[in-house]
Amino acid sequence: MSRVGKKPVAVPAGVTARVEGQLVVIKGGKGELNFTAPQEVSVKLEDGGVVVTPLSEEKRARAMWGTTRARVQNLVIGVTKGFEKKLEINGVGYKAAVAGKNLQLSLGYSHDVIYPIPAGVTIVAPKPTEITIAGIDKQQVGQVAAEIRDFRGPEPYKGKGVKYAGEFIFRKEGKKK
Repeated sequence: MSRVGKKPVAVPAGVTARVEGQLVVIKGGKGELNFTAPQEVSVKLEDGGVVVTPLSEEKRARAMWGTTRARVQNLVIGVTKGFEKKLEINGVGYKAAVAGKNLQLSLGYSHDVIYPIPAGVTIVAPKPTEITIAGIDKQQVGQVAAEIRDFRGPEPYKGKGVKYAGEFIFRKEGKKK
């Protein structure tokens, strides 16, 4: 039994929720998000909350039960508070700057990396060594952060590269002569 799936998703004041078949639409102060639930679960709007129940006792149905409830919860959080990821840049000469609708990254290559900022996401570089990614869709914010990190992931010897704020990089010892 899913412990997460048993709890209904509370819809706070100022947020409207609609359920049309398997489509869940959440609208709030920051925008509108929707999610199509898998066929293994049923989604209903009851007592000011969204209730997710599995349609059978199969393993996939039970797995989708908790996952669907968590995805709907993320929709509600997204339209009320939004999501944010922070990245840190370490390395001599490594820096980031927002230029119009692009993120310009100097990461030790022969050229700057230009990353076009997707719609629905805001990127701010308050310092040349920090990047803040914000938006209402948790999946999209995480995807953008992962794509930026992939341009130059942190290396284990000096720790140079782009990493998540608070991420621990396991450092290796260099070869001894």
